Amino acid sequence: MSGHTPGSAPPPGDDVVRHYYNENAEHEWLRLGNDRVEFAITMRALEEYLPPAPRRVLDIGGGPGRYAIELTRRDHDVTLADFSASELAIARSRAAEAGVAIRIVECDARDLSQFSDKIFDAVLMMGPLYHLLDAGDRAKAIAEAKRVLAPGGRYFAAYITRTAVLRFWAKYDPMRVADDRARYEEHLGNGEVRDNFGFTDVYLAHPTEIAPVMEGAGFKTLDLIGCEGVISMIREKVNELTGDAWETWIDLNYMLAKDPSNHGGAEHLLYIGERR
Repeated sequence: MSGHTPGSAPPPGDDVVRHYYNENAEHEWLRLGNDRVEFAITMRALEEYLPPAPRRVLDIGGGPGRYAIELTRRDHDVTLADFSASELAIARSRAAEAGVAIRIVECDARDLSQFSDKIFDAVLMMGPLYHLLDAGDRAKAIAEAKRVLAPGGRYFAAYITRTAVLRFWAKYDPMRVADDRARYEEHLGNGEVRDNFGFTDVYLAHPTEIAPVMEGAGFKTLDLIGCEGVISMIREKVNELTGDAWETWIDLNYMLAKDPSNHGGAEHLLYIGERR
């Protein structure tokens, strides 16, 4: 979750997400640089479930390119797509600094028509699904990911968990919830968060809903991973570690991140599926 305030009031409707990321383009690059735990756990999942390089990877909604750059360094053939022109500008700059060649295109996760059927070995969708409040829009994005995946291709999709917003306010401003209990009970009921005090509108998923949705769309579930493991909202000290201490925490946290009993306590969940 984010506590940053946009530079100006967002417009209504679908453009609110694009506006937020255009106004706060550098934030996602800095966020994943500062939150080393989330990045490391996600990279462990990619290392475990991506087919051996070189593979054709589409990173849709990958913003400034943290994962795209890292996967390119590991010899994958990566296409980065996003609908924020500002995020893509940062991605071009960061890729040039890193000395890697990434195809960068502007598009919406719900419409990947510029890509042919079955041309990618893996699709990463690390943000779009939790920015789509309408279930039909989420279904479109999932269907498009499946369409461009080759048979047996791997799909990595991120969600924000249903209780993440409560943990965020419990840490930073608990009176937000105490003063507006009905609002947050509604969030827990339908997962829809609008006018989120500095972050864009989001859909918050219950951990038990994700696999059935994906399996209904034609994927075989391989794993569901809590990207913060068991240290959601308390990982600041771990983020400062280096060397063997860091590796120990990441090893343990990755193991615990796969345990379903911990999924409700993470901020982000990463679904890994295989195209049937």
